[in-house]
Amino acid sequence: MALELFLHREVGPLACNCYVVGDDATRRAIVIDPGGEADELAMEIVAQGLTITAIVATHAHFDHILAAERLREVTGAPFHLHREDRPLLEWVGPSMETLLGIPGREPPEVDSDAPEGEKFAAGEIEFEILHTPGHSPGSISLVTAGALFSGDTLFAGSVGRTDLPGGDTQRLIEAVRAKLFPLGDDVPVYPGHGPPTTIEREKAYNPFVGEGARLRSPER
Repeated sequence: MALELFLHREVGPLACNCYVVGDDATRRAIVIDPGGEADELAMEIVAQGLTITAIVATHAHFDHILAAERLREVTGAPFHLHREDRPLLEWVGPSMETLLGIPGREPPEVDSDAPEGEKFAAGEIEFEILHTPGHSPGSISLVTAGALFSGDTLFAGSVGRTDLPGGDTQRLIEAVRAKLFPLGDDVPVYPGHGPPTTIEREKAYNPFVGEGARLRSPER
């Protein structure tokens, strides 16, 4: 049994990190944060001979879900989103028009509320949901043996912005320190934007949540 990162691609208008990750032996995988370029993602999934068992958004902002409905149709896999972010789906179209000046899209259909502690299986690999609110009320992170997918909760050297609807700086800081940092210093972190990092590095140097935290408001 080996965890395999089958695909990592920056997708969509805000360069969201989309990950397709799972079990190398069975070629079963989950899609995390399908933020755009649905047809390209679908073609790559087919080309690699992957079976998708779940499509998961770490939160409901449009840049993380634009390809969800198309991949849901193509793969037959259910789409999972934490229930506390469902109200934000109504903001998908207007936010695209306001922030990008482009026509909005209809949000994807949600199949599961992705509660804390729920596990997704991809072959012999299991991914567990951690509810890590702050960037949005229903933000989640996914943890598996040897990796953390943190969405927009924790970045390399930063954290998710909290000035959008439902954002809460204190909740975000508490979620990172109480739920993510205890996972272990050597755990690699794959965020929703930007390069990967490690728990150890963020504990030591992150200016928002690290040991020497000195900043209050996230920049993104």
